[in-house]
Amino acid sequence: MLKNSTAYVTGASQGIGRQISISLAEEGANVALAARSEGIYETAEIIDDEERALPIKTDVTVEQSVKKSLEKTAEEFGSVDILVNNAGISGPTSPVEKISTEEWDKTMAVNVKGVFLVIKHGVPFLKESDQARIVNIASTSGKKPLKNRTPYTASKMAVIGLTRTLAFELGNVGVTVNSICPGTVKGQRAKDVIKKRADDLGISYEEAKRKLFVGDTALESMVDAESIANQVLYLVSDKGRDITAQDINVDAGGAWY
Repeated sequence: MLKNSTAYVTGASQGIGRQISISLAEEGANVALAARSEGIYETAEIIDDEERALPIKTDVTVEQSVKKSLEKTAEEFGSVDILVNNAGISGPTSPVEKISTEEWDKTMAVNVKGVFLVIKHGVPFLKESDQARIVNIASTSGKKPLKNRTPYTASKMAVIGLTRTLAFELGNVGVTVNSICPGTVKGQRAKDVIKKRADDLGISYEEAKRKLFVGDTALESMVDAESIANQVLYLVSDKGRDITAQDINVDAGGAWY
C-alpha cells in the first residue's frame, strides 16, 4: 500500500512510535526512525530490513538535529512523503503552583516545538511528493484536560491548533495534516502517570486507573498502540486523501468532539 513512500517518525524508539514505525514498514514504506534513545536500533531490528529502516539519532528540540535528520532521510531514500510527529513527554503531574518553569519549558519544547521544527524542515520535501501527509499525535487531554497536568494538556491543545492551521496553510500544495488524539494508551508511560496520581490521592493503582483514566470511557479500557498505528496507516494511505484538518479520537469512547 505504501511501497516507495518514505515516512519519518519521531519518538520511534518505543511505545506508540515503535508500533507506528513497524506498521508503516509492514505496509511497504521506508521508515526513518528518529529519536534520542538507543531504542531506535531495537525498532530497526524488529523491522528487520536494513534497506528500509533507517535509525537516526535526533533531538526534536534542537533545530539543526531535526534539519540534518530529515536531510539524511531524503538522501537515503530519495524522498520524504510522510511526517509522523509522535515524540512527546508526559511532563509533571502536580498542581500548577508546584510546577517549575523548567518543567513547563521542557514539556513545551518536546511536545510543541518539536512538532513545529519537524514540519518546518519537512515541508520542503513534502511539497515534492504526490502523497504528502502529516500526522501529529496529540491527545484527548488536549480536549478534556486532566487535573494537575497543566503543561501536558496545554501542549496537546497547541498540537491540535497547529494541525488545524497547517492543514489550511498546506492544503493548496496537496499536503494533508491531521491529529490523532489517543486516550490512555497501554504501556509504561501510562503506568507511571497512573501510579503518580494514585500516590498523590492516597488510593490504589487500580482505583486511580478506574476513576481517573478508564471509568468514563464507553469501553472502560485503555487503548492499544496498534489501534493508533492503524489510524495512522489509514490517514497516510490513498484512502485518507480527502481527510485533513481533523483531530481524530482513538480513546475507547472517552471524548466526543
